[in-house]
This record gives sequence, structure tokens and C-alpha cells, in this order.
Amino acid sequence: MIGRMNELNQLEKMYESDRFEFLVMYGRRRVGKTTILQNFASRHDLIFFPCREKNDALNLLDFSKTLQRYFDGGFIAPFLTWSDAFSYITRKSADRKTALIIDEFPFLAETNPSIKSILQHEIDHHWSAMPIFLVLCGSSVSFMISEVMEEKSPLFGRVTETKEVLPFNYLESADFFPAYGNKDKLIAYGILGGVPRYLNAFTDTRSIEENIAKEILRNGAFLNDEPELLLRTELREPAVYNSILEAIAGGCNTPSKIADRIHEDRTKVGKYLLTLQTIHIVERLVPCGESIRTRKAIYKISDNFYSFWYRYVFANNSYYEMLGIKDAATEIMEDISNYMGPVFEDICKQYLMLEAMKRELPFVPYSIGKWWGNNPATKKQDDVDVLALNKKKDAGIFCECKYRNKTVVMDDYDKLVLSMQAFPAVRKKHMIFFSKGEYSEPVKARAKREGTLLLGIDDLFV
Repeated sequence: MIGRMNELNQLEKMYESDRFEFLVMYGRRRVGKTTILQNFASRHDLIFFPCREKNDALNLLDFSKTLQRYFDGGFIAPFLTWSDAFSYITRKSADRKTALIIDEFPFLAETNPSIKSILQHEIDHHWSAMPIFLVLCGSSVSFMISEVMEEKSPLFGRVTETKEVLPFNYLESADFFPAYGNKDKLIAYGILGGVPRYLNAFTDTRSIEENIAKEILRNGAFLNDEPELLLRTELREPAVYNSILEAIAGGCNTPSKIADRIHEDRTKVGKYLLTLQTIHIVERLVPCGESIRTRKAIYKISDNFYSFWYRYVFANNSYYEMLGIKDAATEIMEDISNYMGPVFEDICKQYLMLEAMKRELPFVPYSIGKWWGNNPATKKQDDVDVLALNKKKDAGIFCECKYRNKTVVMDDYDKLVLSMQAFPAVRKKHMIFFSKGEYSEPVKARAKREGTLLLGIDDLFV
């Protein structure tokens, strides 16, 4: 298994505890939660129960079989109630350590909401004083937060730790493709994002273009209609969500622009955007350093694969069918530099965050992200690809990110210097350029004089 040491270490620490431990693990589908739990379970003698989308009686029957085979070596008879099943665990755990993992808990609790109260009763009256390790895991992020962890839940206050399993960053994702060069590793991440199930769909024995044709564009391929299938599973009215995501992928980044594009009420679009944020498909962005309440907020698709899929596959499905998957993949690759521009900015932001954790930056950023707005020095709209500010906002790192084969010339350098004039209160200014292409000799000389960092693709992997 690639990565996930933090998650496994957390599980190990809680398993070794001599008191009651209750972990809630959650994260979007395909992110690798079950793989983590299976890997952990393979190292220990514990109860692993994967819930299925069945009715309550069949779930209880399956749970009865799992428990009895674990404790008694064979199935005897189903428990009549969930309370009986949990009480059985209590009796059998009187003189032993017991660990119970329930994977995809929402499948269980949605068919029988009372199970949360039954579980709460067993915890309060028995398990809280016993060395029992309980893990509830779920892919429905909103359900795990609101129905398990929030105050209205019967289980509120019983959870000892939580873990949201997030997609890999660009550096972790690169481990899936050891045979690729660094440029292809970035493109693979730009297309697939950091979701392990998606990363596993590509192979570094084929080119990026061949992977796109075979693993995304080919009818019947796992990734061919994956975003649409997941939306149908997670959400009502998938057609509206499809339209919103297509609009964002096409450049509409505010509720009003999205509403105009899809011919829906702006208030309604706002509610749908909130739902997409909850399941980590869409992200609301504000200019770095500004209040989250600002009216300058824009929206972007935060999942790389959804962004890629809605930009190319969803928007051009009929055309690609006529064109053929091989030529369609070629056409996509001809446009990939345009697609990778915003992705590259995000990768550079991740790089800064990783460097900050290693204390390799001039300061640890308090806020970091893209900035856009009016530049008083030029009296024009301006932007900074990545900006990092300290807590006092008197020190900043200003970054220009160029995902293009062209050489970075003095005009590019001057543009960033001009953009920095929008921040007169930032007294200590640091500059970093990230470029896929080369740097001109005058730029190199000036950067050396002024202490500006000039980084290339390979520097992101050091």
C-alpha cells in the first residue's frame, strides 16, 4: 500500500490503548478508507464488518454471523435485535481486548436510525469502562459529520478521535508512477487527482495519451463515467449537478455566472454549490488574506479528475465517439497545457505548504492561496498566482507559476514585481518563480541579485 502511514499509526496507537477508544473515519468514495482498514485488520485479531446496502434484518444476520464466527468459531443463530448483538460483544469482551471495525456505517444507520441510540446505550453503560476499540467508517461525509459527530447525534461526545482520509497530494501521487518522468507525474496528477482508485487506473507502462484513451475515453472503462455514477449515488437531481460542474469546468466561477449558463435560479445554484462543497467536489475560494465573507469569492472544481472529466469527456462525449478514442486522446493532449495551468498553481501551493512544514520558508504562512483584485499602483485588476502571508500580514511570498514551454523573460519578472505593489503593508517581500520552461540569462542574473528563487519541475520533487 502506498502512503497512509499517518492513518495507520493513528489506528495502531488507539489499538494499543488500555481504555475505550472510538474512532470515526470518513472521506469521499474511492479515497482508500477500506484499504487502510483492511491493511490494519490484517495485522491484528479483530472484527471487521463491511456493511452492505441491504435491509436491516439481513444486515443484522450478517453481523450475527461475523460476531459468532469470531468469538465462538461458528454461526449458531441470528441475534433478535441489535441490542442483543452489542450485549454479546460486551459479554465476550469481559476479560479480553476487542476491536470492532464497521465499514460503511451509513448503510447500517440509514436503514435503522435507532442503531445509533442502541450503540450509545452500550457505550455509556458498558464499553466506556472496557478496553474496546470501535471504528465507524463511512463515505457519506455529510452523514458521518451530522449523524455521528455533531451535537444532535446520540453518539455525540463518545467519539475519542476522528480521521478524515483525504486524497494524496501531488508528491504522494507520484509514487504510483515510478517509471514516469516528473512532467508526466504532474500531468497524471492533474488528470486523476490524488484519489488512489483513480491513480491505480493508469499505468506508467503506457503514455499519458494512451492511458487517457484506454482508461477514460473507452466505453466500459472504469473512469469513463465514474463522476456521473458517483453523483447519482450521492445526490438527488444529478442532472442539475452535472450542469453546474460543466459550467464551472467551462470557466463560470460565480453563482450568477453559473446560474446564467444553466438557466437556474441563483439561490438554488447556491444551495447546490454548498452540497458540492460538503462532498469535496467543489471549493469556494476567496483572495488570499481577505475575509471569507468577501463578495469576491469564486468557485472551482477541487477534484482534478472531475475537473478534467467535465472539461473534456462530459462536454464532448458525442464528438469524441465520432472522432474515436485515439484521436480524441491526441486532441486532449494538444490542449493539456491550458488545462494544467490552474492545476500547476495548486501544485506550487502544495509545494510551499510542504516546505513550510519542513521550516524551509522564511515564515510559516498564516494564509496561502491565489490573490486577485484591484492594484492601486496600476489602477487595474491584477492577480498573484500563489501568495503566502504571515499572521501579521507584513511578510509575504509572491509566486508566479508558468506551465508552458516558453522561457521566462524579464517582462514576466516585472509583472510580478508590479503585482507586489498592491500590498504596500507587506514590508518583507519574497519572490518565487515556478516554471515548466527555462529562465532567460537576464532573469537568472536579476534573481541572483535580488534573492529570488527560480524553480523548475524537477525542483518540486526534491
